[in-house]
Amino acid sequence: MNKKPVWYIALFIIVVLIQVLFMNNMQFSKFVNPYFYVLFILLMPVSTPRYAMLLLGFVLGLCIDVFSNTPGIHTSATVFMAFLRPVVVNPSTIDDADVILPVSIVHFGFWWFVKYAGILILLHHLFLFFIEMFTFDHFFTTLSRSFLSAIFTFVFVVISQFLMFRK
Repeated sequence: MNKKPVWYIALFIIVVLIQVLFMNNMQFSKFVNPYFYVLFILLMPVSTPRYAMLLLGFVLGLCIDVFSNTPGIHTSATVFMAFLRPVVVNPSTIDDADVILPVSIVHFGFWWFVKYAGILILLHHLFLFFIEMFTFDHFFTTLSRSFLSAIFTFVFVVISQFLMFRK
């Protein structure tokens, strides 16, 4: 029996619980908010069809929105991230054997993962915070909040990689 669907279902539940129970309550000076749930989208195999990525992004964002009482903000940002993921992954740089593996530091290398996760996390956070503000009045405040939150999220994602995928 293939254990991969069970692993991804468990990962989905775990990242939602971590986000809702811990990360939503973790704010640094009410300015930096880490959004760990993006890890689920980041770890999906490269071979995941685009429609499935968009659907998973929608369901993931909707779960976070329901628990966080943020109507549609996380859903739209997560769907945006899932939409841009195939562009960032660039399948021509990946071996055919790696396409079915979960995207991780172990399978794709540290620098590839840093570039991949960094770009997607930053794009997600920029979209999320600008859609949350829905104005450009505080452009530089929102921009710095996006960058700082993306850095904190990125650190948590990289740490999780070392905890999940030890050799």
